[in-house]
Amino acid sequence: MMLSSDSRDLACRLLAWEDDAGEAFESTDPVPLRVYEKLRSRLCFLAGVAGFYSLASRALTLAKSESPELSAVKVAPDGSLLGLGNPNDQVDIVRNKAGEGETILIARLLGLLLIFLGEALTLNLISDLWPNTNLDDSVSGNRRKA
Repeated sequence: MMLSSDSRDLACRLLAWEDDAGEAFESTDPVPLRVYEKLRSRLCFLAGVAGFYSLASRALTLAKSESPELSAVKVAPDGSLLGLGNPNDQVDIVRNKAGEGETILIARLLGLLLIFLGEALTLNLISDLWPNTNLDDSVSGNRRKA
């Protein structure tokens, strides 16, 4: 299953927005982990822990097939990630930048959300989590604000 360029573009944008927000608040957590945790907290509330666990596990399985650097990462029963953000992972901790594997993981998670929730709900979810971002509807190419 090929990674949609739309999902990847959206993942890169979320990582960039979170990176900017982290610099403002001087967060020490890696950017991909902050993005994942924001999505996890909201989706666990909406779909339950078991529902999010299933979604995250599938996203991680798909991402691992494309990025061997994620081989040590696991989804805990509560939906949190184990092994992401460790010094041995491919994350630039000094700059809090996402590596290729982390970007693929976030893109896979977003891709599944687009499939299961649809574009409108996914974009609304993202707008709620990152309210100060200018999110236009580039997933479908309509270029309208969400």
